[in-house]
Amino acid sequence: MARVVVDVMPKAEILDPQGQAIVGALPRLGFNGVSDVRQGKRFELEVGDDVDDDELAKIAESLLANTVIEDWKVTRLQ
Repeated sequence: MARVVVDVMPKAEILDPQGQAIVGALPRLGFNGVSDVRQGKRFELEVGDDVDDDELAKIAESLLANTVIEDWKVTRLQ
């Protein structure tokens, strides 16, 4: 078994209202110096050794990410 992480983030050209809300809240909470936040999603999958990168890409594109507005990246953990 292997652990795989799929990170999904809004594409750079897509407005991220959640990230902007966080940026606005940080100074009110006493945290200064943060100029931008992009909020995404992280998925951790336990997969069999027979699951290859092509299959992981299909999982990410068809289920975990909305590829119209989100980019994704698969990382295999050791």
